[in-house]
Amino acid sequence: EWGFDLPKEITPNAATVKYTDFLLATASGKVEGVKAPGKLATPFEKTKLAAYTIGAMTPCMRLYAFLGKELQALVGPNEGIHPYQKWIDSYASHAFQTAALQTEDLLDKLSVSLTGEELDIIEKLYLQAMKLETEFFLAQPLVQKTVVPLSKEHNPAELRLMLFSDFDLTCTVVDSSAILAEIAIITAPKPDQNQSGNQLARMSSVDLRSTWGELSKQYTEEYEQCIENILLSDKEAKLNYEGLRSALERLSDFEKKANLRVIDSGVLKGLNVDDIKRAGERLILQDGCANFFLNAVRNENLNKNINILSYCWCGDLIRSAFSSGGLEAVNIHANEFIYESSSSTGEIVKKVESPIDKVQAFTNILKNCSEDKKILTVYIGDSVGDLLCLLEADVGIVIGSSSSLRRVGSHFGVSFVPLFPALVEKQKQVKEERTSGWKGLSGVLYTVSSWAEIHAFILGL
Repeated sequence: EWGFDLPKEITPNAATVKYTDFLLATASGKVEGVKAPGKLATPFEKTKLAAYTIGAMTPCMRLYAFLGKELQALVGPNEGIHPYQKWIDSYASHAFQTAALQTEDLLDKLSVSLTGEELDIIEKLYLQAMKLETEFFLAQPLVQKTVVPLSKEHNPAELRLMLFSDFDLTCTVVDSSAILAEIAIITAPKPDQNQSGNQLARMSSVDLRSTWGELSKQYTEEYEQCIENILLSDKEAKLNYEGLRSALERLSDFEKKANLRVIDSGVLKGLNVDDIKRAGERLILQDGCANFFLNAVRNENLNKNINILSYCWCGDLIRSAFSSGGLEAVNIHANEFIYESSSSTGEIVKKVESPIDKVQAFTNILKNCSEDKKILTVYIGDSVGDLLCLLEADVGIVIGSSSSLRRVGSHFGVSFVPLFPALVEKQKQVKEERTSGWKGLSGVLYTVSSWAEIHAFILGL
């Protein structure tokens, strides 16, 4: 149908050979801890080898079933007959979707009697198979300009990639304010414990926990009320950036008053800088977050500048979290504790307290860049406080599922689009216009559920 005759001799692509060799090796028992087929003495050993083999095949079934459904949904009704329509229809079909589920069900049944160590082997085989399948698709040569990953078309001599990210709940699993409060409570003197004369006077752990609980409750209630007040204005049909900025100025006033309450309460007084740094080193980051920044820093083909913009009260906590992972090159923009003899005084050097402070810091960083290169800005955030920066950036990426961010954004005409289908549309645009057209203040923000999506979009797999 395509007017193409297969040559008599075909040399398989190296990526294809790697995957087929992997499957043959697995089925032949050439995996660590697996006996070769000729030496399988018991039914259990046969079941185990079958489980390993199906474990290596299941990713292929799941990936093709996924791609079939995704591509079928993305092929527009007005695009005519897609050249790969039969391929898409085949893998999107009910029969293939059912076959993929049956394969996964078979793997579950074969795995019931296996030990933890044997299940670990299956997990490694599954991951290796998915990696090889991904390499198989990436081996397909593309003659046209592509929008994914951003790094592929990046020319370091002409373009600088400016990466910005929020910290709390964008990078972290737990908000930093809760971590700092917990350090204060744990290290606080007990009610019956005398404090030495050279120490800053501190509340007892009982009083600290009670005070922090009251501050947290008050913050949450007033924040929610502030959001509701913002939404009392008329809903916008398209982006009203100035209206949004004006509304977030009110939120900024609230954030600054809330910080003053915390400072005046004394809950941040007497924290030892070493305790803060140790907490930063142990801080749990979102899956894939550290790996993304590490690979971005190590990518020598990228002309990049990486910045963290955060409301965090203590920049030392963030610096410790990143430097412990070898990420000293990341620039941290946050508030700072004031110390006396390595103990916090309870006062804060206020640098980034609000949405307005954040976007001002964002703007100042860009102003201080040399003008000898074009700049592409990417901002990653998760909350209402990130909205202005997300919109100002050429590419604004929303991670997580904050309802307040989406409510406020939508109220002022912001559109939220899942990143994957948005990139498909961008690719069509590139094909027609030869340009991806990334531009700030478009009113469109891209949503993702994980750092893996961000990694694939910016750096590739």
